[in-house]
Amino acid sequence: MPPIIHADNAKKWFAQRVPQPGISGALRNFLAPVTKQVKAVDGISFAIEAGEAVGYLGPNGAGKSTMIKMLTGVLVPTSGSVEVLGRVPHADRIANARDIGVVFGQRSQLWWELPLFESFELHRRIYRIEQAQFEKAQADLVDMLQIGPFFDRPVRQLSLGQRMRGEIAMTLLHQPKILFLDEPTIGLDVVAKDVVRKLLARINRERGTTIILTTHDLRDIEEICPRLIMVDDGKLLFDGPLAGLNASFGARRKLTLEFATDPGTVQLANAEPAGGEGIVRTFWLTDENRSLVDIVTQLVADAKLVDVHLHEPDIEEVIRTYYQSREASTTLDAAKSVLMSKRAG
Repeated sequence: MPPIIHADNAKKWFAQRVPQPGISGALRNFLAPVTKQVKAVDGISFAIEAGEAVGYLGPNGAGKSTMIKMLTGVLVPTSGSVEVLGRVPHADRIANARDIGVVFGQRSQLWWELPLFESFELHRRIYRIEQAQFEKAQADLVDMLQIGPFFDRPVRQLSLGQRMRGEIAMTLLHQPKILFLDEPTIGLDVVAKDVVRKLLARINRERGTTIILTTHDLRDIEEICPRLIMVDDGKLLFDGPLAGLNASFGARRKLTLEFATDPGTVQLANAEPAGGEGIVRTFWLTDENRSLVDIVTQLVADAKLVDVHLHEPDIEEVIRTYYQSREASTTLDAAKSVLMSKRAG
């Protein structure tokens, strides 16, 4: 069975004006503007199967929203191709829109002056949803997202968390096969985030809805998406299971040992000292395949071990490790370039 979403060397470049200083520069900007090419998406390929939940992650300006807009038919790729449900999204936007749902966290689809139930009714008419199907879907979503208490209030009177729950509910009324979510939990409080995450995990599990999620809140990824696609500067960095991210970007497990008395010097194979003194010692584990039992059994019998704690790096630590190493590499490259320039001069 072919993938439900497919990107093949997809690129999207934008022409950006380069401002010129002064009055003469302003005139040049108007008459003959100077532009430069900005590579928002630069040759990304991936395939997503039906029923997958995939986190699409990267820093600001990495091209996440641009890719979502190409997949939903809002933008046309500069080159390469994208397909959704066997269609070219921008060439068949109406048919594509009937099978997908889209939520942009900073753009509302609800009618500002109308109560939620009126926006839902308009959505039913636009998508031509049968009345019985609509009423059942609406009742289920009102219950799951806990929007009953404010269902009859105008959207302009709702808090951000209430409005976002309304956005997601309305997007799911026509039971889309694919749900695109661009920062759906941005600005939400803890309670609202929890409600949204539980719903998304549930519809993915029970309905088999394919989910593509971009977010800066890494808890969203950890709770919803077993697979992660990571991009930066418009390029693909990682595509695979969330569990494989550690090995790819070098975040390590941390082992903490607590002894009854000061053990003196403690040495462990496949582990580097990470600090600690007195009765507490910490180590970075250098072999991800080594079991905790194998490591601890290296200790001598009179070490009087009291407690062992193994800290697995979470996704935030892994990504922070990657960006720190990238910044260090960039700084080193810049220093080498300056040194070579000086030598050449």
